[in-house]
Amino acid sequence: MKTNALKDHSRQEKRSIRFIVNPFSGRKTNQNISEIIHSAINSEIYNYEICLTKSEGHAKQLSREAVEAGIHIVIAVGGDGTINEVASQIINSETIFGIIPVGSGNGLARHMGIPLSVPKAIQLINESNITSIDTATINEKPFVSIAGIGFDALVAEKFSESNKRGFFSYLRIVIQEYFNYKPRKYVIQFNDGKRLEVRAFFISFANSSQFGYNTSIAPHAKLDDGKLDVCIVQKPRIFDMPTVANLLLLKRIHKSSLVKIIPSSGLQVIRSERAINLDGEAVKLKKKLEIKVKPLSLKIIIPKNDSKK
Repeated sequence: MKTNALKDHSRQEKRSIRFIVNPFSGRKTNQNISEIIHSAINSEIYNYEICLTKSEGHAKQLSREAVEAGIHIVIAVGGDGTINEVASQIINSETIFGIIPVGSGNGLARHMGIPLSVPKAIQLINESNITSIDTATINEKPFVSIAGIGFDALVAEKFSESNKRGFFSYLRIVIQEYFNYKPRKYVIQFNDGKRLEVRAFFISFANSSQFGYNTSIAPHAKLDDGKLDVCIVQKPRIFDMPTVANLLLLKRIHKSSLVKIIPSSGLQVIRSERAINLDGEAVKLKKKLEIKVKPLSLKIIIPKNDSKK
């Protein structure tokens, strides 16, 4: 990715930042997140404010208001759902997006190499190394990292209903739902004219590589190539599960005969169910889906020397 950094701060006026903090996201460190921001942010180059979300959708409102007010940088402090809400209002604007990952899975942050340590993530903001990445939409609803249908969406739905977060809660839901779930039929029409009719356990539309928790469903996905990796996954037999889990963790799932990955700039899908996993959050959409890529539509702060994304 091409990047640029805001290097000569001495010749610039202070830039403005709004931190949008989800106080209910993942980790216990969220309880003193404001104190960490106050101690770590470079106040010589930034004016900043900290806003706590109060309900679902509040992060969208705070982000939209920040863009309208001309705030230079908006930071999502939370998990992948908070990242989606905040980023959705910044796409195709001049506002710069940043992430302090304090959620459970932190898929996009892990893909980009953003530290899970809050002070280290704030240091990236102080350095302000900026690039542009793709985003995508599914029936006009934006996502930044990954969307999915089938078993993936069912697990997201059950996880959202659970009052326990973290990897082991996620794994427990996967195990509980696995045995009764039957692969569904999907009709996929790609923009290049290719058409598939498949039965699949789930299908992921991957802009980045990760579900979260360091499980890589699309090891070769890139955030700036104008394409999604469409990952069509067959249901593994129970005795294949340890192998599949290892391949996910080793970023080699594309080597499995159960997985077919097709890069695409856009596609339509017809299915029988309505559930969707949208950046880790469960939503309901129509049975016919239209998925589009918006190339280089989001300015974002990333680590320096970020050559692997």
